[in-house]
Amino acid sequence: RALTMKNHIQKGDIITVPAPAGGIASGEGAIIGNIFGVAAYSAAVGEPVELATTGVYQLPKATAAVLTVGARVAWDNTAKNINVPGTGRFPVGIATEVAENGITSVAVRLDGVATVAA
Repeated sequence: RALTMKNHIQKGDIITVPAPAGGIASGEGAIIGNIFGVAAYSAAVGEPVELATTGVYQLPKATAAVLTVGARVAWDNTAKNINVPGTGRFPVGIATEVAENGITSVAVRLDGVATVAA
């Protein structure tokens, strides 16, 4: 049954926000305030862009990071990639596949919750 509440805006798995400084490319991860998401399409800085906040996405990974299935992962907003949790990185989800040293991407299930850098 469809949601019929008069104050319902959207489901929240995809939200519309202004694109960050430098703009964003389709499929790229981004931190906007305390939100992490993956861009549904490219947008210039300040333009509206839809970010997926849940789901599983193939994202760039720090080459030396070693991840196992179910490992907590964090977004490095400077390097623009997934890494192990650590200072200055934003917890965003879990790895859904093994990604050893030398691998440059990993499948990640996004948590869809507000995040803050460690």
